[in-house]
Amino acid sequence: MFTGIVQGVASVAAITDRPGLRSFTLQFPPGFCAGLEIGASVACDGVCLTVTALHDGERADFDVMQQSLALTSLAGLQQGSRLNVERAARDGAEIGGHPLSGHVDFMGEIAEIRRPENNHVLRVAVPARWMRYIFAKGYIAINGASLTVAEAHREPGQPGWFEVWLIPETLRMTTFGEKGVGSGLNIEIERQTQVFVDTVRDAIEERLGPLLPVLERLLAQQGQSLLDMAPPRAEKR
Repeated sequence: MFTGIVQGVASVAAITDRPGLRSFTLQFPPGFCAGLEIGASVACDGVCLTVTALHDGERADFDVMQQSLALTSLAGLQQGSRLNVERAARDGAEIGGHPLSGHVDFMGEIAEIRRPENNHVLRVAVPARWMRYIFAKGYIAINGASLTVAEAHREPGQPGWFEVWLIPETLRMTTFGEKGVGSGLNIEIERQTQVFVDTVRDAIEERLGPLLPVLERLLAQQGQSLLDMAPPRAEKR
């Protein structure tokens, strides 16, 4: 498990391709690897990877399967690329963000960047099927960082978007300031929200059966969805 609090920025020192596998050697900030062992988990831009080798105290190797490369931004990494990293949480660790599994659900894309004074706003485009799990004031994990959704926009059956506001400290500790419009981002949705949404939808489907599509069409005509009728309660931060 991870906390969503990025602990540093690593860089890609080397890449090795083998049949069905790509290995990355990452250079970590000083002190990051203290106590790190082979078999330990590290979140790399939000993707949980396993240490396969250690080098010189500040470098480690990770193997990534083709499926993970296809589903995440790791496929686009090159030598010198930088990424957010976090060690696995220890028992009793303070959860400064929210619990993350390191299992990326989908890739979003930066659709717009705004820079009001002392802030940095990212608008992230989201495929339609995943917008049902994203709500204003809820949690979202982007490239391994736990963030709060400031605003979310959805239309039934259509792609949507959400926005996050980043303070200077977040930009200092992460790679978000290096991203531009069109950059791909690894997104992990908040699991409690997913369970709530899926439970509500299953319950409604069980009760309404064949009437469910009719209700969904009626709501869509009004620009609403089933989840608009009973959104999960926003968590306080």
